[in-house]
Amino acid sequence: MTAGMYAARYGLSTGLIEQMMGGAQIINVERIENFPGFPEGIAGAELGPILQEQAMNAGMQFIMDEANEVSRDGDFKLVSGYAGSYRARAVIVATGSRLRSAGIPGEEEYRDRGVSHCATCDGPMSMGQTVGVVGGGDSAADEALTLTEYADRVLLFHRRDQLRAQHVLQQRLQEHPKIQLHWNTQVVEVLGDNSVTGVRLLNTANNEESQVALNSLFVYVGLEPNSELVQGLVEMDNAGHIPVNLSMATTEPGLYAVGDVRQHSAAQLVAAAGDGATAAIAAYKYLRGT
Repeated sequence: MTAGMYAARYGLSTGLIEQMMGGAQIINVERIENFPGFPEGIAGAELGPILQEQAMNAGMQFIMDEANEVSRDGDFKLVSGYAGSYRARAVIVATGSRLRSAGIPGEEEYRDRGVSHCATCDGPMSMGQTVGVVGGGDSAADEALTLTEYADRVLLFHRRDQLRAQHVLQQRLQEHPKIQLHWNTQVVEVLGDNSVTGVRLLNTANNEESQVALNSLFVYVGLEPNSELVQGLVEMDNAGHIPVNLSMATTEPGLYAVGDVRQHSAAQLVAAAGDGATAAIAAYKYLRGT
């Protein structure tokens, strides 16, 4: 949306193709505390729509569709969607990322029956229960803290002896009376009947196994880029991220990649916004021939 706002403000005919309401994954984030300009924090469901409104006020057109392929069409790019196709001389890929599956036996079997990737969505169903969280980054820490508003106990399982999350989040985890940190602990199986009843654990320090009773398990073990729509058109790294230069330009002229989908992204909202502005300005210069 930042890319769309800047492109429109530079006088370019700009369309944003989005399959759902503005904000995508962030609409499920209960409180964003590190986006500049909101000292008290802001809910993702609030931030997404106001950014969309700002971009549309600048002249960006919002197109409700799902882009599934970007291809060459002479001097243009053709963006194919389910509702139609769209031709443009420049395209900015800002498709973000999706939560990675942990590959734990039982994870897929019990998805939506106790296994979840969204504490804001499914946390209210854990009222008064014991729940587990798998992961060690910002998302795992944020979601564990969100779950304390509903669950009686939140068990955070991390396979190493220290977290990757921001320091301020680590402090909150360690100080919260409802959260128990399980270091050097790998979840090796999700147990259940009709729904999740517990997990089987492996202590990575001494190889001892154990079981813990749980009502739900929330998995946050990293992100995968949503880059399939340009597969074969541009180079990608082994993880599927799109390499770009300092102007966010890819190896394909007129094609830019920003945010989580690009290589070496910081995977933060503020960084994605900066990428979007950079790419829009670069696209304007490319179209102007400068």
